[in-house]
Amino acid sequence: MGSTSAHNNEGLGRRNLIKRSAALGLVTIPTMSFLSACATGGGGTEDKGTKKPEGEKSAKNPLGVKKGAPLEAFIFKGGLGDQYAIDAETDFKATYGATVKHTGTQQVGPKLTPRFAGGNPPDVIDNSGADHLDMNKLSTQGQLQDLGVLLDAASMDDAAKKIRDTIHPSTLEKGMHGDVFDVLYYAFTIYGTWYSEKLLTDKGWAYPKTLDEMVATCAEIKKAGIAPWTYAGKFPYYVHFNLFAQIAKIGGMPGWIEIDNLEPNAWAKNDAVKVVVEHYEELAAKKYFLEGSQGLTHIQSQTAWNKGKAVFIPNGSWVENEAASTTPKDFGMAVGALFDGGADDKMPAASLRAEPSEPFIVPSKGKNPAGGMEMLRIMLSKKHAQNFATKVKSLTCVTGATDGMTLSPGLASASKVFGEAGNNLISLQLQEWYPALTDEKIGGLTGQLLTGDLKASDWIKKTQKYCDDVARDSSVKKFKRTA
Repeated sequence: MGSTSAHNNEGLGRRNLIKRSAALGLVTIPTMSFLSACATGGGGTEDKGTKKPEGEKSAKNPLGVKKGAPLEAFIFKGGLGDQYAIDAETDFKATYGATVKHTGTQQVGPKLTPRFAGGNPPDVIDNSGADHLDMNKLSTQGQLQDLGVLLDAASMDDAAKKIRDTIHPSTLEKGMHGDVFDVLYYAFTIYGTWYSEKLLTDKGWAYPKTLDEMVATCAEIKKAGIAPWTYAGKFPYYVHFNLFAQIAKIGGMPGWIEIDNLEPNAWAKNDAVKVVVEHYEELAAKKYFLEGSQGLTHIQSQTAWNKGKAVFIPNGSWVENEAASTTPKDFGMAVGALFDGGADDKMPAASLRAEPSEPFIVPSKGKNPAGGMEMLRIMLSKKHAQNFATKVKSLTCVTGATDGMTLSPGLASASKVFGEAGNNLISLQLQEWYPALTDEKIGGLTGQLLTGDLKASDWIKKTQKYCDDVARDSSVKKFKRTA
């Protein structure tokens, strides 16, 4: 979410995502059955018999990229497209006189799994989309380049600054596997309830601040002959972008961390789970979802939303670029913060799910890992961070990159709610660590919940069971968040 991904209670919870180095620390618990079951092949970082191209290191070439050494880039071509990467590749070519083989695809995993197994992966990969590679397995096997050297390299914009000093601290934390930084999450995604500012203004509706206000607003919307909500029924895990974060907002991050860590009874004992899931059950019972949404893809649901068939849609900030071709010029795309549940909420109003996304990796067994890291260094320049914001209407991990820019409506709204959230930012890991569990198993339950075919109480019971099953499965590698 990209993969898809701050922690809250009165002590831990109100600290800014920026400050919580411990909260995203990963304690890995590998098992022998997992290690023997990896399908990606290989183990360890040693690459015998293959000499990597080495160039002379200098102030302008801190990573020692060899002039003329070819580079291969594999870029996920989804909601963000891949032109931003092609633009960075152009600068790489001009600087190093090298050819760049570029592949834009939505099938990163299927195309690259056999190449990792064969020991000939590309040099830099945007590992995103539904068919992404399992980075946890790759990291465990030593298949990912330690990017610490990139973090310590000089910034393209200021040689006195290291890369690590120019990017959002949560990016440094999110990209860790154990004590190794081997994933660079390039984008910074704002998740929430998206809507048309023009539609709300024209109809005299205000964006709801609470769950109760949302239900009341939905009633007004339905009377006007418009569906209050739509969603990607073919991929119901899109609803989790809101549903999971809403649980964390109301119940606090300590309770959600227990869920991330697959602790026993974590869902069932969390009162916020019941509040949030029953809210969705009520929306379904009152038929506040666009008829037929259960059969729509993410593109189809976004198109219906753009056409004014529904007012609200759960999504991430990539939606502005992904839905650009069907979005009316005066649509006024906007995103709202999470809803208040009541006076007992553990996190305050304006709390927001915002986290690093779009994971880039450099295979350790690629032919030109120095070139792969240099490609990322180029992308982390202010020039290319601004190009990304312009081309795909999304933020990057480069801090302050969009300062002074004229932003598109959706990006401007995302930046606004991000600022209003202040320290109250939420980052979740369940979808990141266990996508089969959340996207397929729990996603299937969510699909039934939104069609009215499953009660909230049954959703909670079955979700707890699915999580317990994964917790007991020794073939699944486990990760833990520490507070």
